[in-house]
Amino acid sequence: RIQILFEVRSAEMQSNDISAPEANTFVSEEVVGNISKVCIIPPNYKGDPKKGHLIFDANFECGNLGRVDYITDIEYDVFIRPDTCNPRFRVWFYFTVENVKADQKVIFNVVNFSKTKSLYREGMSPVVKSTSRPQWQRIPGKNTFYYKCPDHRKNYVMSFAFQFDNETDIYEFAYCFPYTNTRLEQWILRQEKRNLDYFYADKLCETVQQRSLHIITITSPHNIDPKKQKRIVFVTCRVHPGESPSSYVCEGFMDFLLEDTPRSRALRDHIVFKFVPMLNPDGVALGNYRCSLMGFDLNRHWTDPSRWAHPTLEATKTLLLEYNDNPAVDLDFYIDIHAHSTLMNGFMYGNVYDDNERFERQAVFPKLLCNNAEDFSLAFTSFNKDAVKAGTGRRFLGSCLSARSNCYTLEVSFYSYSNENGNVVPYTTDGYINLGRNVGRTFLDYYGLNVTSHRQGSSASTNGKCNNREYNKTRLKTHARNEVLMVQQKQQKRGAPDGSGTSSPIYTPSYDAQLSDSAVSLKQYIKTLRTKMSRDVTQKPTNETVSAPNSTARTVYLSSDEKKSLSRFSQDG
Repeated sequence: RIQILFEVRSAEMQSNDISAPEANTFVSEEVVGNISKVCIIPPNYKGDPKKGHLIFDANFECGNLGRVDYITDIEYDVFIRPDTCNPRFRVWFYFTVENVKADQKVIFNVVNFSKTKSLYREGMSPVVKSTSRPQWQRIPGKNTFYYKCPDHRKNYVMSFAFQFDNETDIYEFAYCFPYTNTRLEQWILRQEKRNLDYFYADKLCETVQQRSLHIITITSPHNIDPKKQKRIVFVTCRVHPGESPSSYVCEGFMDFLLEDTPRSRALRDHIVFKFVPMLNPDGVALGNYRCSLMGFDLNRHWTDPSRWAHPTLEATKTLLLEYNDNPAVDLDFYIDIHAHSTLMNGFMYGNVYDDNERFERQAVFPKLLCNNAEDFSLAFTSFNKDAVKAGTGRRFLGSCLSARSNCYTLEVSFYSYSNENGNVVPYTTDGYINLGRNVGRTFLDYYGLNVTSHRQGSSASTNGKCNNREYNKTRLKTHARNEVLMVQQKQQKRGAPDGSGTSSPIYTPSYDAQLSDSAVSLKQYIKTLRTKMSRDVTQKPTNETVSAPNSTARTVYLSSDEKKSLSRFSQDG
């Protein structure tokens, strides 16, 4: 880690003709990249590491730990790595500890949170699991402390005490229950193996790092008829990568719809459900809390997403607007699922409309959900038009979709909810999943579906051909695939100034290229782009070929707005 930090600083010094300082003059000031198998030993210790000299690691999917400082044999200061290219956000952490001694007691101090208001004040605690106990569980609240620390400029510090009990175990600690892109893809693979004729997953587009943006369709085959009027419920999730509880809610919702029960069949027969369960796969894989690889809070860029900087957002927006313009489609709902770091319970945000009928109609679904889920709070649910939320999916789509569309943000607490007796109940992964299932049940009430009228089987069609599973699967796949191709074609038409549609991701490192491995090359790449931009910022868009790190030369098309965005990104990063 020291070598990597030194190389980054040396590159900066050389570019400015400044002599590089010694490595240890800046190691304590900067957090660059995730640490990888770092053994922390006492300052005056000589010899090979031994049992009890803890080894920390965060160089894995969703991992986040930038630095560890030895304080005493039982106390360590740990530093969150900021979101890539955006130092403002430092909340999510996820790291492993190994090489422990049995019954070894430690205190970990997380010292550089970017937010002072936190559920740690209300009793929240980190989660832990180990090799021999693979289920996540919360560390007891009595062992967790959140306070202003004079040793760290009176910043808020979260300290927790822990005792290791098994020398052979690897222990994992996290801000909340992690949910990785790999877990999502494994879930999709399991559903595909079930050979269901009412489930189909496809790739809507690729991210900047060439990960897949998955889109999932759940509906009965007879809804694919192009002449049939369709009702669509569209759900997105994980636009903020550190909000992992939202993925468990989304998974519970999808699991409920895929069950072979009268309630689930009733919903599939009447509604086409569309899910984009991970809007920010790059940010999730990198272990960011709020931003994408390039440092953008994607939930502030719905108004004018860029294809090269926010490709997942641009593709999702294109599909939603296509549904809105299609007379054969009623886009009834858009729901964006999040997790909240300061409030308890589940709750919703909605929009304020001048149309009283639309405003009153959007209050119906939260009221029904409150009846179905004891952890959902109608008191915390609110409807607003705050200026700072103008670029969010809920606000933007609420302003541009037709009046028949209901647009919500569904929030769930990182920590707990209050039950009907007023007791605080910490969430588990099963608790989050159950909230998602209750969201599915609420659609039965909203649409007034009579589940007793639905017989066994996935389709209500009486056409013998439509009862053939393979035929139905093919129809669903063809229909969903055509929608994806439509989005890609529209993206290609907008991709190049000349309409040729040539495009490719702007930066494509290898899968596990945390910025610890690519900080120098990424910095140099940004510098190259800025140099080309500064030649003539008033010029019309032109084709410029830039060599990206870990890739071949790629054609990059920069409009004036994109140049402004890149300039802002470079300054922040």
